[in-house]
Order: sequence, then C-alpha cells, then structure tokens
Amino acid sequence: MAVDSIVDGFASSKGQNAPPGSVVFGSSEAMRPIRLKVEKVAVTNIPVLIQGESGTGKEVVARLIHQLSPVASGPFVKVNCAAIPGTLLESELFGFRKGAFTGAYNTKPGRVEMADGGTLFLDELGELDSSLQAKLLQFLQDGQFCSIGDQEEKRVEARVICATNRRLEDEIEAGRFRADLFYRINVISLHLPRLRDRREDIPRLIEFFLAQFNARFQRSAPSPSRELIQSFQDSEWPGNIRELENRVARYVILGGEDAFRSESAPARPALRPIQFSENGTIPLKRIAKQAVREMERDLILKVLQANHWNRRKTAQVLAISYRALIYKIREAGLSQRQNRKPPAGPAGGEGTAA
Repeated sequence: MAVDSIVDGFASSKGQNAPPGSVVFGSSEAMRPIRLKVEKVAVTNIPVLIQGESGTGKEVVARLIHQLSPVASGPFVKVNCAAIPGTLLESELFGFRKGAFTGAYNTKPGRVEMADGGTLFLDELGELDSSLQAKLLQFLQDGQFCSIGDQEEKRVEARVICATNRRLEDEIEAGRFRADLFYRINVISLHLPRLRDRREDIPRLIEFFLAQFNARFQRSAPSPSRELIQSFQDSEWPGNIRELENRVARYVILGGEDAFRSESAPARPALRPIQFSENGTIPLKRIAKQAVREMERDLILKVLQANHWNRRKTAQVLAISYRALIYKIREAGLSQRQNRKPPAGPAGGEGTAA
C-alpha cells in the first residue's frame, strides 16, 4: 500500500529509523481503523489529535501523517510540551525579539515560525498551561501570532498535529484545559491502542527492533526462541512499544535469553505460606485478601520500574490518583532504592515525562 512505501522511503531518507507500514500498523484488528484514518486525513490540512498511553507510537504516526501530506517537503518541527518548563515554553514556541527580557541578546524565531510550510507537532499538549493555551488557540484560529517583545503579528502556514497521553475531556472537567482549544484541535482523533491490545503484532515488532539493534550495535543476536516470544506476548507491557524496544535492545547487547525469562514472564506473585487457624480451618477471606495485596504490590512495582519510578506517570497508567498511589506504595513497603532496576536508557526523575 501507499503507506508502506512512503514510510519505507522516509526511514531511509530521513534517518529516523521509522519502521515500515507493516510494523507501524501490524495486522491486528486494533490498528486497522488507525491505518484507514491516517490514509484519509494525511492528504488534508486539518488538525489531528493523537491520543494514547506513553510508548504507543504517537510520534511515529505523526511523522507518517506529515510524510503523506501535501507539506511533506517542508519541515517537521516537534515540541515536547512536558519537557520544557512553562516559563520557557512560550519563547520556545513563539520566539522573542532582542531585548524582550533579560538575557534576550538576539532575536530568536520560535518553533511555530520554524514550522512554516510544514508540520508543527505538539507532543504532550495536556501539559500546556492556560496562558499558552489561549495564545495557541489564537494561532490555530487565524494562523497569526506575536513573538515575545514584538508588536507586529506574523502569519505562518503550518499543519498542526497534537498528541497527549491524558484524557483531555477529564482535564477540561478539572478546569486545566480549555474546551475551545480542545474542539479546535480535535477535528480528527486517533486513539492508539496499548501494546497488550495488539499482541499479535509483537513478533513483527521484535523482528524489526532486532534487525535495527543488531545493525546499530554491530551484533548478530539470533531471533528469540518461540518460548521467549510467547512469553513476550503474554506480558502486560505497561510501557508499551517503547518498553518492548528497550527489552529487545538489552537482549541484543547482553546476548542470551536467560536474563529475560523472569522479566518477560507474566507476573505470578509468590504467596506466603498458608497459615491455618488454631482449629485447623483455612481462613479463605484472609488468604484472598493477602493474595490481592501481593498481586497489587507486584503490579505497582512493575509499572513503577517501567516508568523509571515516575510516580505521577505510574498513577496515570494505573488509572488511580497520585495520592492513592503514594498510599499504596507506603502500604506495600516499596522502596525505590531497594526495588529499582537499571533502566535501558537515561532514567527520569519524579518530574520526567516518561
């Protein structure tokens, strides 16, 4: 299909290691409507909102839409709204004039201006504070904006693609996100499924990442055994495709499957020995409550490790409040120092967007 050929060409010409369409969309039912929507909306210039958990491939899909669009020859400019402090994000987005504030020694164009004639990709848009949401809304409405310290408005023609791992409807209800901005960006919505909802695509993803990392690290790691691939397919993957990618990277670097069997196997919490009552009975309610607590502890630990102990991100993945997660961490006696496993890449702190 056209999507496959475009992505293949994109991977080789742009050096982004973009997977071919057969990997991006796979063969699962969960991804079929995503492929169809991408093919239809890419050729238009309407805003697209990509939603999904962290690590589901939102940026890959955004780049694919750009490559299939009429502005494919223009720049693809990414802004990670979660990675730039709010005080700096306005100048990063819209630029500033020389002398606009202390330290503004030169005029600097913003990412919006740099995206003229191409695509502006706003990642983690849900992190944008309210004042910037208003300015972004104005830009989306008429294509005009003012740099900091400038009196003249500039006009830019750029396609806007937004992505978020939050439910913006909930953010609107909580008063943290503008409803009018949501309706402006949510013309077409793509919701990427979790990796555990497209398990049949995992072998193809493993094959792709294995080839990529063998080439990158100059290794010749063999394809994993059927048993290991099956254990990968049985895992929950709270970190989604990004977690799978990191796991394959470790497989290639370390070599051998033994180091990954325990990690990739589905969680089977080991229960404490059953204690009989004095009269010889087995207290079923107490045993069941103990099993649930230990399963919950095991799951929380795995999600914390997958998100490099970023507790706010972990709370989002588990769909519980941050306060509830802190309570459960304390109740379970989980200690970051004792339980943390070395991450495959640079580890994020409490404020890191995983």
